Amino acid sequence: MTLVCADPDEAVAGIADGAVVLVGGFGMAGMPTQLIDALIRQGATGLTVVSNNAGNGDKGLAALLAEGRVRKVICSFPRQADSWVFDGLYRTGRIELEVVPQGTLAERMRAAGAGIGAFYCPTGAGTLLAEGKETRVIDGRTYVLEFPIKGDVALIGAHRADRMGNLVYRKTARNFGPVMATAATTVIAQVGTVVDPGALDPEAVVTPGIYVDRVVAV
Repeated sequence: MTLVCADPDEAVAGIADGAVVLVGGFGMAGMPTQLIDALIRQGATGLTVVSNNAGNGDKGLAALLAEGRVRKVICSFPRQADSWVFDGLYRTGRIELEVVPQGTLAERMRAAGAGIGAFYCPTGAGTLLAEGKETRVIDGRTYVLEFPIKGDVALIGAHRADRMGNLVYRKTARNFGPVMATAATTVIAQVGTVVDPGALDPEAVVTPGIYVDRVVAV
């Protein structure tokens, strides 16, 4: 049953040191900023964060990195004009990085949610991204064996939820939220509003409530 939390601090309670945390968002679009701020206050450290980017500016994921709570980042796009927090940590050896091509990143989380043990993907074959990984030639093309990414926790942003945890996203804020919701043990969603069951158009629900453990309106 989904818990409707009173505030973001209640929503992130219990996240353990060393947890693997999936963080939604494409840049700041869909970034669950209030949940991340609450995680900073909560104090968990030694985290592995999986997200598309390695933080933008000084807010959201960048703020969590700046607090020194993250041991490792797994992402597809670690460097950009406003990723100065991550850049500084990486250049001084204070954070680990695993780069995963964007589509592969999404598919590795989807595989975790679908119970797939591993899959072959052509992206990255013949590059440093495939170094140390098993490869196989299928129908004349080289593929790289990739394994699922499972999260202890997923922090995702959505537009609306009902009290059963069904989620509706808004435009590009949808991005990684749906696959992360299937790939984590505990799924926490921040939304604009929480409505009564039956108030959402069932055809608009992207993430069914069965995947969502906690929601909070911010």
